[in-house]
Amino acid sequence: MVGFFLIALLLGAAGTALAKPWWMRGIDSNETDFLPPDVAFRVAARIDGDVLKVRWVIADGYYLYRQKIEVKAESPDLVVATPVLPPGVVKTDPYLGTQQVYMQQVEAAVPYSRLDAGAHPVQIKVTYQGCAEAGLCYPPITKVVFPTAGSSPVAVSVPPYPWEGIAIIGGACAFLLAGWVLRKGRKLDIPS
Repeated sequence: MVGFFLIALLLGAAGTALAKPWWMRGIDSNETDFLPPDVAFRVAARIDGDVLKVRWVIADGYYLYRQKIEVKAESPDLVVATPVLPPGVVKTDPYLGTQQVYMQQVEAAVPYSRLDAGAHPVQIKVTYQGCAEAGLCYPPITKVVFPTAGSSPVAVSVPPYPWEGIAIIGGACAFLLAGWVLRKGRKLDIPS
């Protein structure tokens, strides 16, 4: 009975892990074909005098919408101006029509001023949206970023893939199930 329960549990977990989310149904690609948003669109910022430089590094096969990029102050008494962005590539998108998009990378220059004379660390809130060329559009992404002082932005750390935990648990269950199946019918010889 316990063995049947374990097998049913493993098959149920495998079916859940392989199920497509609602926004992917009807698309030939599956969710493992697409990068997590933090990998597809890496963002970092640096302070360059009285300008914040916000840079997105965009994975191959992905693009960001120019009109969907926003930068706002998150720190108290921080005032940021409208981001200055280079012109993008014109793309007719099936979801949003004709848009300017960025591929590979883009850097926004955001003039800023501080009313607190540096009493608080600089924090900005960036919002952006992008898509994969293969047909997946991500919802708008909002992150709080801490710009660094210096000439180049610090690389953004990428969290581990969320399915790693499922793979580890699935492997452990398979190992236990295999041990239980291979042991069935054998007696342990314990020396006395």
